[in-house]
Amino acid sequence: MAAIGLLLLAACSSTTPSEPTARPSRTPELTPTGVPSGSPTPAETPTASPTPTAPEPRRSYVTIPALGLRDFPVVRYPGSPDDARGTALQNAGEMASPRGPRGGVGPGEVGNFIVTGHRLTGTAPLRDSPSLRPGDRIRVRSGDLVHFYEVVRTRRTSFRSPRSLAAQRAPVPGRPGRTATRPMLTLSTCATPEDHAAGNFWADEFDNPEHRIDKIAALVETRPA
Repeated sequence: MAAIGLLLLAACSSTTPSEPTARPSRTPELTPTGVPSGSPTPAETPTASPTPTAPEPRRSYVTIPALGLRDFPVVRYPGSPDDARGTALQNAGEMASPRGPRGGVGPGEVGNFIVTGHRLTGTAPLRDSPSLRPGDRIRVRSGDLVHFYEVVRTRRTSFRSPRSLAAQRAPVPGRPGRTATRPMLTLSTCATPEDHAAGNFWADEFDNPEHRIDKIAALVETRPA
């Protein structure tokens, strides 16, 4: 009987299952970059280089059908409206457009594109600009593009008021402190006849009268020239 017991014990011991073998995980091991190991590395997406924009030409050309004005030259310069350089350009027979912190932006750009011209002297391109009405179009050709603006309102600027001057050259014309969201245009000329009729003969060192008549216009369309 003892021998039989030993045989049974040996048989039981030989049929005891061995420790189960660990199965490989189905989740792939990640590399430090988060890409599964063994996976092909995706090709890098090429970075598009910014398209260079052509520099603004020194002259643009303004056409105002309601005034009979066609392709009149406007010269850009660093400065503020009707300062010494701007007045000199107007005296030479062209219109002037200031740039920089105390000026404006270029044609078609978001912000305030300021154009100043004489009304009574020289070539007097803006002699009849006070008669412009809402909806009248102002066309500006600059380089390879033509920008179409429509007059939306009229405002007056006083050269004796720093606040009024700041409003004239604000990114949103007449509304300092607002952020510009669209291209605008300020077409500015003197109010000499109106000032003199009111008995106001004040003038600055460049012979600018106190008041300017500004026609404010908004961009409505841009086309290839």
